[in-house]
Amino acid sequence: MKTHLDCIPCFLRQTLDTCRLVGADDQTHERLLREVCTELARIDMSPPPPVMAGKIHRIIRKGVGLTDPFAAIKRESNELVLGMLDELRELIDKSDDKFDTAMRVAIGGNIIDYGTGHELTADIIRKVIRDSLAAPILGNPRGLQPAVQHAESILYLADNAGEIITDRLFIERIGAEKVTIAVRGYPILNDVTREDATIAGLTDMVKVIDNGAAVPGTALEQCSEEFRECFAHADLVIAKGQGNYETLSDVDKDIFFLLKIKCPVISRILDAPIGSLICKTTGS
Repeated sequence: MKTHLDCIPCFLRQTLDTCRLVGADDQTHERLLREVCTELARIDMSPPPPVMAGKIHRIIRKGVGLTDPFAAIKRESNELVLGMLDELRELIDKSDDKFDTAMRVAIGGNIIDYGTGHELTADIIRKVIRDSLAAPILGNPRGLQPAVQHAESILYLADNAGEIITDRLFIERIGAEKVTIAVRGYPILNDVTREDATIAGLTDMVKVIDNGAAVPGTALEQCSEEFRECFAHADLVIAKGQGNYETLSDVDKDIFFLLKIKCPVISRILDAPIGSLICKTTGS
């Protein structure tokens, strides 16, 4: 329960950040904070925090009158990383272990997460990705390539806009012919939707489905039947980001979680420092 309580300041910050992002007036700031506080006082804290976030952000979106308050930031993130595409691909192509390097680029790309309140620039993203090339990866990174080679069907759960460009580079190494990529069903925070997958060029490479839900993670009980069937029948699931880990870590399924630890809550759950690179399998 303590982990869930620790998320409350984050939800309040996200409320203020969204109001500021869309230029809401002071009255809207105050009204939305009160509404969010009222919801937090009665919210069920037993589900994973991303499920709670889904409820909070419905209130925020309604309060600011926008279905996608982060639309402009998502476009900027996609353009930012698309501008790095050639140099990142060259980085991978020139490496001795192209699969490992592409995986590290994809994990490094997980830094692009405005839900954690981080301000990002091209230089910061570039540095984080380059630092990821030499940093240790905790968990089971050596197990992913054999798992990919043995799987006939792979479901790749994307996380954030911008980051999805780094996912594209990794999917090129995995083998696009056996990958289905899943995006969020509706806009929430800067999480990836079908529009972002199209901008990243993935709709021309792989099958793209949405999960039917507006949760910054994968809450199976809220996902569409199409998504749940794809999830159930995939030989292997690769899940990007903290939200997917929080919602799927207890699921009985062969899942590899790829993420960068960006907040104290996940740091405590995984017993690893903020900034750590993670390639973790279900149950490990």
